[in-house]
Amino acid sequence: MVKATRENRSRFLQVKCPDCEHEQLVFDKASSKVECIVCGRVLAEPTGGKADIKADIVVSYE
Repeated sequence: MVKATRENRSRFLQVKCPDCEHEQLVFDKASSKVECIVCGRVLAEPTGGKADIKADIVVSYE
């Protein structure tokens, strides 16, 4: 018998905006552009898989 286990391959990231240093949560496979809620700078852009994170990653929540 084959045991089918699927590990969670996605995670949330706490990122720090390089402009205003505000921290917010971002999904690592974001399907839309994520902007800083304070200054509006783009923090993550979708690429079809994992998002292109354009901010400093502070913590990774798995």
